[in-house]
Amino acid sequence: MTTVRQGAIERLAAGIPGLDLVTFGGLPRNRLSLVAGTAGSGKTVFAAQFIASGIKHSSEPGVFVTFEERPDGIRRNMRSFGWDIPGWEEAGLWTFIDASPQYQSETVFTGNDYDLGPLLARILAAVDRTGARRVALDSAGSLMAQFESGNPARRALFQLAQTLEEAEVSSVVTAERSEDYGPITALGFEEFVADNVIILRNALEGEKRRRTVEVLKMRGGSHLKGEHLFTLLSGEGIVVVPIAVSSIDYASSTDRLTTGVPALDTMVHGGLFEKSLWLVAGPTGTGKSLLAAHFVAGGVRAGQRCLLHSFEESHDQLVRNARAWGMDFTTMERDGGLRIVAAAPEAASLEDHLQRLKATIDTFEPDRVAIDSLTALQRIATVKSFREYVLGLTFHMKLRSMLGMVTSAGGNLLANESASELHVSTISDAITLLHYVPEGGEMHRAVQVLKMRGSDHDKSVREFTITGRGMEIGEPLPDATPLFQ
Repeated sequence: MTTVRQGAIERLAAGIPGLDLVTFGGLPRNRLSLVAGTAGSGKTVFAAQFIASGIKHSSEPGVFVTFEERPDGIRRNMRSFGWDIPGWEEAGLWTFIDASPQYQSETVFTGNDYDLGPLLARILAAVDRTGARRVALDSAGSLMAQFESGNPARRALFQLAQTLEEAEVSSVVTAERSEDYGPITALGFEEFVADNVIILRNALEGEKRRRTVEVLKMRGGSHLKGEHLFTLLSGEGIVVVPIAVSSIDYASSTDRLTTGVPALDTMVHGGLFEKSLWLVAGPTGTGKSLLAAHFVAGGVRAGQRCLLHSFEESHDQLVRNARAWGMDFTTMERDGGLRIVAAAPEAASLEDHLQRLKATIDTFEPDRVAIDSLTALQRIATVKSFREYVLGLTFHMKLRSMLGMVTSAGGNLLANESASELHVSTISDAITLLHYVPEGGEMHRAVQVLKMRGSDHDKSVREFTITGRGMEIGEPLPDATPLFQ
């Protein structure tokens, strides 16, 4: 479906994966949407993807008006996203209008008597000839720069928007910004003329780039507030990762599923609730990866499909370690019950990691997912982007109704934890802490259930050992004082 109706406003799918969730169904149909951003934020890609989506999903012709870059450059640059623009042109589905100053002198004048008539005539003729329902204009800044003052420029943009609306086409126009968190547009009026305003950012924070999209305004319709991560993927284009969708009510369940360790199931009074998120936190070496291995192995033994995503160890290391604990990951993978993905945090951006994980979840369709560990991702992320990653991951997992597990190297979760760790703990349904406990001149490992939403649980700190059978939990440690608390 190309359009989605919400109330009295007919919606048009923008063709940007994830954006329709943020806009609650798409962009209002037959309206002008302004896409503003700094250099390199993806404005031209957004405009081209808007046209390409209509062609790919609905065989809906589109018109692309360029005021700066020549069509040959756009054809070359968009090839990596899998869009066959020359083929679409030949089929009459994609039409370029080259209105760049060096090419179309009849549409470019300097002064206050700028006449949009010739340009509008060319656009409308192309719309009528091809039956186009989408128009993209890149960019408003180049068009508005032909005016010596703001008032004529504003009237010209209003005329453009009104003409396109009367022609019953949905349009996207791009606009430049000088700062990611400064004025919305360079001239300061474009956002008031447009019906919808979308901001693309590629902000530099702590020597790390963070791509986000924000729907600032949607005239006559509601949308999610705030910034949402997005990435640019080869073969796809822009992909948005919503951090949450407030209109979705997550289902809950009273069914219990194994943690993979029978004694730990007893500590949480029967196992983890289905459709919940389990956080396992503790200092390095306490057994977080071991518990992640138990989690997926226990799921496979119960007939579930399980995904283990590691940011700490290679595939072969994971298989070797599991074998030492009595778990045959090789057979589990061969039989299709387990998939292991190992990726170094530095191999991609945070939003790329999230999108790839989502794609793996969508294709493999696991019943449970273990992420080991979130802490490794903090090397490539700001606190804000890390929090957005966790929210996006949690949203997608709960939307898919899966049981999820994440590990974190938080050694002080009960006291002065960092802002990022705090956010993970507050959205988790269950929290298990792994400790080092000094006793009698020796260092012991201990496990403690800190939180079990919707259920009582064992409050004691229990010692555990790591053997050829994995984690073996013993009796409570009286007067235990964990080393990192």
